[in-house]
Amino acid sequence: MAGKYNQGDEAIADINVVPLVDIILVVLIIFMVTAPMIMKPSIKVNLPQAASGEQTVQTQINVTIAANGNLSLNGKPADTNTISAEASKALSENPDIQAIISADKDVPHGTVVQVLDLIKTVGIKKFAISIDKK
Repeated sequence: MAGKYNQGDEAIADINVVPLVDIILVVLIIFMVTAPMIMKPSIKVNLPQAASGEQTVQTQINVTIAANGNLSLNGKPADTNTISAEASKALSENPDIQAIISADKDVPHGTVVQVLDLIKTVGIKKFAISIDKK
């Protein structure tokens, strides 16, 4: 037979690691499947490309302008009044806040300027425009 003979008085000292490895692999698969779902939802924006540019840090004010002109604030649909109110609130909490504007490359220049004007009217002095590096 392929087993150990146990006389009853001896303690079983062997640890079977196969179930442990199975459980760890299942947990790993669950994390791999759920990780894309819990990532920050984003709006599909075709950013313009530029050779020069620096990394920007995530801030509380992230304004996205989609190709059809729809605005969103921090990944949620918004209008100019909502953006203005949230920017004022964020500015009162952190006077050194930076706004990041992500506009699709097909958005008219005037729309981007209007959003920049809205951000600057609230009092935010620092802003950045998102690009994709070449």
